[in-house]
Amino acid sequence: MTLLAVAFALLGACFFAGSVALQHNAVQTRSSGTGRVKLAWLARSRTWQAGVLLGVTGTALHLTALSLAPLAIVQPLGVLSLVLTVLAGHGAVTSRRIRVAAAVVCVAVAGFVLTSASAPAPHAHITTSAVVLAVLAGPAVAAAGLACRGRARCLGRAAAAAVLFGLSAAVMRAAALSLPHPLTAAGFALAGGALIAGGGWLLQQAHAAGPTAVVVAATTVLDPLTAVGADQLLYGEAPHLVPALVAARLVLALAAVLGVLVLAGSLSGPSEHDLSEHDLSEHGPSEDDKESQMPDSRSASGFRILLGADTFPPDINGAAHFTARLAHGLAGLGHEIHVLRPQPRSDDSDHGRLTVHDARAFGTPFHPTFRVSTPGGARRAAEQVMDRVRPDVVHVQSHFSVGRALLAAAHRRGIPTVATNHFMPENLLGYLRLPQSVRRVLIRVGWRDLVRVYRTVGTVTTPTPRAADLLARNGLERPVSVISCGIDLAHYLERATPATGDVAVLFVGRLDAEKNVDELIRAVARVPRLRAEIVGDGSCRPALTNLAAQLGVADRVCFHGFVPDADLVRIYACCQIFCMPGTAELQSIATMEAMAAGLPIVAADAMALPHLVRPGVNGHLYPPGDIDALAIRLDELAVAPGVRASMGAASRALVARHDLADTLESFVSVYRHACGVAQPAETELRQPSVAQSS
Repeated sequence: MTLLAVAFALLGACFFAGSVALQHNAVQTRSSGTGRVKLAWLARSRTWQAGVLLGVTGTALHLTALSLAPLAIVQPLGVLSLVLTVLAGHGAVTSRRIRVAAAVVCVAVAGFVLTSASAPAPHAHITTSAVVLAVLAGPAVAAAGLACRGRARCLGRAAAAAVLFGLSAAVMRAAALSLPHPLTAAGFALAGGALIAGGGWLLQQAHAAGPTAVVVAATTVLDPLTAVGADQLLYGEAPHLVPALVAARLVLALAAVLGVLVLAGSLSGPSEHDLSEHDLSEHGPSEDDKESQMPDSRSASGFRILLGADTFPPDINGAAHFTARLAHGLAGLGHEIHVLRPQPRSDDSDHGRLTVHDARAFGTPFHPTFRVSTPGGARRAAEQVMDRVRPDVVHVQSHFSVGRALLAAAHRRGIPTVATNHFMPENLLGYLRLPQSVRRVLIRVGWRDLVRVYRTVGTVTTPTPRAADLLARNGLERPVSVISCGIDLAHYLERATPATGDVAVLFVGRLDAEKNVDELIRAVARVPRLRAEIVGDGSCRPALTNLAAQLGVADRVCFHGFVPDADLVRIYACCQIFCMPGTAELQSIATMEAMAAGLPIVAADAMALPHLVRPGVNGHLYPPGDIDALAIRLDELAVAPGVRASMGAASRALVARHDLADTLESFVSVYRHACGVAQPAETELRQPSVAQSS
């Protein structure tokens, strides 16, 4: 029976490990840095629900084990759930220190259990008064945990939860041994269930109030100590050990505790500023903390800003382009700018006054150039850069590995955070050939993941009202500031002498599925007087080249590939029409550049493009996928140079509100607000908001 009990206890430890990870994730998300959490909030979280299910299953297995063997054998095995949690979280990058600590815990627990199992033990003497004493101790312990304030809040609640769990194990042991008396056993089981419920509630409060390391260490150490102590003191189930075995058990217990503390500490990473978000939000940092968080040599003329970008030049896409332009623009205003990005294969870009930091990254099979950092690599890089740079504010451009690692590191240090969203799940899924049902599920999961990360950010921005509406519709229940990505309008003012012969329609962007460039090629095939200039590269370029050949328009479709900025400006100047058939544009920087270059726009009536195109004023919108409608609109413009000129002038007038100078001023205003710096009088009226026009 003892071996069967050990098997059940070990299986229960596996379920507990999964439960801890899921519940902590859900609680930190729902608490949003307030240090408080309501069960009503958690009940709506599927992550938390899954964690509860794993916890209930683990509890059932553990209780079964308690009915088969003494507490001194069963309860210490729960410590192994921490070993599983740490090893699963660190994966292949587990350090030697962690491996040694995990081995010490396993050996010590195994030795403790073996000494308990090898020694004869008296039968448990269960009395109602002993069980009542264990139950009554629960409220007193809970009250003591809840009385803790400030930095002791997390530890107090975690310790109280652990003691309640240990007492509940002792009470459930009594219930299991009282099964021949059903009424007594039922009463004991209800009392044990109440202790478990109280411990579970306190555990959620502990998760919301502080770091994982404190919660896991306190519960892992105190739960088995309380259970074994209560069992032996209240029921007299202590094994008969010779002095040498008693000493060995003490040494093994101490080794297990030390190993637990090492493993628990590894869960919070290398941060030396382990101050909980609640302490910062409720009380604010102490003067010493404020001093330690300030840069040693802050830029005299501005902020020290750390930008987090999961895509950055030499990457070629809208988010990378925006981040680089923002970084260089802020540096030009006198701010000290640092950028953390995934390490590219090679980089000959001129970063000017920027300081660029790289996180280890690897290529992906679904895109030729896109590189990602592992969570562990991004976390280590974020910790190192944060400690080295000590920024005034952290501004991330995505919720992927680099962005979320920087946000977590900033939260631990009490540094203000800003996040800009350029993400749409469709932009990633376009690289994968998946059934529509699978795509829909992945899109929902993608939005939920983004919302989970951005709930805890100080300020969230996005480039258009449509993008802000998407965030709200997908569950981000907080204000979102609308700030245009902005462009340097003067950079695109040059116009070439009107060309004779065919009219050129231009596309600029990635050649990937969601851009729908095939629609433009098919439309060009129906308008003989039109040629297409396609700038950009991507996964669909071979298929698009073949399509042009199949349609007999290879001589009228020119693929330029990647074009340097100076050449791109000349291409804008030499074309007469711009077409954007993409259906996943949160703003479309390329379309704004074309407007600044004085081009009429023909665009898909999708996402944020209607914010840029006024039908009949500066261009036309067409139903996405309607090749005939697109061809008709292009043909109308191809034969009407006067209309093209008037619409091009209207494009320049409409895009004037997206001047990069205004964008930079808006973000600086956001940084001032985040850092608690007074706004200059002339910029107070320029605070961005959800209602701001794009």
